[in-house]
Amino acid sequence: MLKILRAERSRGFEQGSFKIRRVRPGLVLGSNADPAFRPLAVLDHANLGVGTLVRFHEHVNDEILSYMWRGTMVHEDSSGNRVALSPDRLMMMNAGRSFWHEESAPSDPVEMLQIFICPREADLPGEVQFHDRDNTAADGRWHLIAAPETSDAPLKIRQQVIVYDAHLPAGREIEIPKADGMDQLLYVFDGEINAGTAHLLKGDALADDETPLPAIKTIRPSTLVAFLVDRHAPATRAGTISGG
Repeated sequence: MLKILRAERSRGFEQGSFKIRRVRPGLVLGSNADPAFRPLAVLDHANLGVGTLVRFHEHVNDEILSYMWRGTMVHEDSSGNRVALSPDRLMMMNAGRSFWHEESAPSDPVEMLQIFICPREADLPGEVQFHDRDNTAADGRWHLIAAPETSDAPLKIRQQVIVYDAHLPAGREIEIPKADGMDQLLYVFDGEINAGTAHLLKGDALADDETPLPAIKTIRPSTLVAFLVDRHAPATRAGTISGG
């Protein structure tokens, strides 16, 4: 049956102009479930006001997808990169045994999703990837963002997780991506949708522990992020964030 995790059930953190609403996606299956939709561990829906600086800090054994929705965030890291991230440029940090980074919003407000995934094993090499998107990303279809290393996705995850997004106009009906052996989870980054009998708003998540998710219809222009997860894949819990 359909399971909904409402935005208001998420825990909020705030430090000055830096605000996070932390979604533990496994709780969509019930309050007594594993908080991780293992190995999809944490979704941080973050807002960075102008002038926000998240100083250099280390991650270990986290696969971290930075999904940008609005604004420009300047990323610096221990590999010597200094890159402006935006909705046109996404990033995957494969932290492995160690990876340091700093993020700032020097010019305009940022809203984004920081996605933490447990890698298949601990202490893999630390690395970072960037993906430049073209203007087809807003064409009202699903777009593959990240997937396992053997896929043709633009960003590689060292785990059996696939990530899509879609920017949809009001009134659009669309099926949610699915794959054999993978559980679906849908996150409403922005907007308002109906999915079968479920009505979802910004920050809500949807899953079904028995059958594939129904097609959705947008009530307002909406940005959706869809996850396909092999919840039985080997995964380490040694991550700085994903292991919690």
